[in-house]
This record gives sequence, structure tokens and C-alpha cells, in this order.
Amino acid sequence: MTHRDPPIERPDDPPTAVRSSCRRTMLAPRFVTIDDEALDRLAAQIPALLAGVPADLDGSAARSEPGPHDERDVALRVLALDAINFGSGYHDSVRKEPGLSGARTMATRLERYVDATGPFEAVRLRRITVDDASQVFGQELDGGALEELMTRFAAALADLGQWLSTFDDDPLAAIAAADRSAARFTRSLLEMPYFRDAEQLDGEVVHFYKRAQITAADLDRRLGPIAGGPMFDDLAHLTAFADNLVPHVLRVDGVLRYDPELAAMIDRGDRLEPGGRPEIEIRAAGVEVVERLAARTGARPMDIDEMLWLRGGAPEYKAIRRHRARSLFY
Repeated sequence: MTHRDPPIERPDDPPTAVRSSCRRTMLAPRFVTIDDEALDRLAAQIPALLAGVPADLDGSAARSEPGPHDERDVALRVLALDAINFGSGYHDSVRKEPGLSGARTMATRLERYVDATGPFEAVRLRRITVDDASQVFGQELDGGALEELMTRFAAALADLGQWLSTFDDDPLAAIAAADRSAARFTRSLLEMPYFRDAEQLDGEVVHFYKRAQITAADLDRRLGPIAGGPMFDDLAHLTAFADNLVPHVLRVDGVLRYDPELAAMIDRGDRLEPGGRPEIEIRAAGVEVVERLAARTGARPMDIDEMLWLRGGAPEYKAIRRHRARSLFY
């Protein structure tokens, strides 16, 4: 996987850092622009589109439907799923479950493995190897791209196990330590390198923290119904979860416009360089558009993001290539 080491920093308020740096990036973009008229048209549709999202929709990395589990088990599953919620740049190569996307395949296989072998306790996570990852996710160690992805998955899960050790291996204690703040919980996850989703552009850091933020949202969506209420009080403060599907939906809908050469590269299936200017601008544009939609509608960014993510599963969006990058972060 070609990727520079992420900047080693942990902003006090990660969502604010994402919001401000993505807005700054979109002040003078070179490759991606926002069509304000198309954005206004989409904003007018948001209330109806959000009303069409099932109220009990699971917001996990693959939006899978979990079975009944206790709080500790659910928390461990969510943390493990989001620890490996990257690799979309490999999904054209991975062995998938029939009828499932790459993301859903990975989530389904992880859930199936946990159902068969018991909760992914922190001590198990710390000991995981690339051979274990190959078995869990059903991918061959081919000496190439798939082995690279499984190596990264193993490292991410081992990092999670080590992070949990600071909370006596108790995921519920890790959540409680955030004192009901999704932003504070997000910051805690940045102790793990694969969650430090930030890039350098023109001497400035552009923050994204896609998986750190979505982990807070996923914990709320999956634990909230069991716990009897929201897990965090500041979920509206989270930004969009910057990946490659939401910007793709916005491009197909005409809200985002790409430089012709960039558009041609994506349409051909060429991979973008992780941390390159075009890839950074695409992700920043997705965050900024969702911020503008939230400002116009009063909806939470995380809910708009979820709606757009689901929209991307429709045939008209799947028929057009989205950008791919072998990134650590999505």
C-alpha cells in the first residue's frame, strides 16, 4: 500500500479540525468544484430523502444488521469492524460473498467469525496475525495486494487490542471515559495510527478522521437501543465520514464537478494516489457539501452522510465508477 505516514497530531476537537480544514481546502480547489445550484436542489430534497431512511438503520462500516448481543459484545464488534473499515481500493480484487460489496463482505465475515468463535476480546486482538486475518476475512495470502490488505487488517486489529489495554480491556470503559462526548471519543481513537486520517496539502494539515468519527456514530446506533438512549450528547457535532462513495454520489447528482482529466482517470478505473491533491480535494469536497446541506436543512451531518451512502447503492450510481485509492482510511 503506497501511503505516507499520517501527521502525528491529535487535535483537541477533531470534528472542528475536519470542518475547518476541509472548508479551507475548498476555498481554492484545483480539481473539484461545488455547483451551488445543484447543491440547493439537493438541499430541497433532503427532508424527504431522510424520511425514507429506516429509523433503525444500522450505521456500521458495512451497514449490516446485527443480531442480539450484550453491550460489551456489541461494543467489541463495532470497534473491530471500524478498525478494518478501509481497503475500498482493493475491493475490485477481494473475494466477495455472493451479491455483497467488498465492505459488506468484510463485515459479514467478521460477524460470522465472532459468532462462531466468541467475542473478539482485546487479548485475542493483540495476538492476531496475518494468517488469522486471512482466515477471518477469507482472502488468500497471495504475496501481492490481498496479502498487503490482510497485513494491514491484522495490524489495525492488533492496535485496537493494545488501545483497549489502556482501559483494562473493557470497551465500555473506553466509551465511558469520553464522558458522553463523541468528539472526545474520536480523539481517543487517534492514539491508533490507522485512525490518524489527516494529510498534508500546501503546508497545511487537512483533517478527515473518517473511521474515528464513524466509530462514535456506529456505537450510538448499535448500543443506543440496548442502553436505552444516545451514547453521546454531541453527535450533531460530527462531520460527514469522508470516503469515496459520498463524493461519488454528489458527482453523479451534479453537485461536485471534477476536472476533465481527473474525471477521465476515475472513469477509466485508474487508482488515485492516497494523499495526493485530487484525492484530498474529493474527500474535502464531500465533507464541505454535507456541511452546507446541514446548514440549509438543520439535519445532522452524520444523517445526511448516511442517506447519501445508501443512495450510492442504487443501480444508477453503481453503474459509474467511483474513485479508488489504496488508502489506510476508507
